Amino acid sequence: MDKIEIFEALRRGAKKSGIQLAYTVLLLFFAFSRKETPHWAKTIITGSFVYLVCPADAIPDVTPILGYTDDLGVLSFGLVSVASYVNNEVKSKARTQLGLFYKNYSEEDLKVVDEKL
Repeated sequence: MDKIEIFEALRRGAKKSGIQLAYTVLLLFFAFSRKETPHWAKTIITGSFVYLVCPADAIPDVTPILGYTDDLGVLSFGLVSVASYVNNEVKSKARTQLGLFYKNYSEEDLKVVDEKL
């Protein structure tokens, strides 16, 4: 799956899944893209992404509100695990891409995710 496919899938699901999930995915994606990110961290990020797209989910994603909470939990664990590879450049790229998905979003929504780093 290349960058364009990931962004297109995220764009389609962004409105449904919520801004915090979308921002977390973008942070992980751009952290993965850094050449300084070691293999072990990239493995954690890959595992988080696999869980996100896995059809055999603990709570089905079609379930309103609750459907993406387990995904956000797994992605949050992945993000905290690789937090040292999420620098200001990664955050900036994630926010720029997020702005393409959401025209108006609150910085407060992103603060919840940033506080985990």
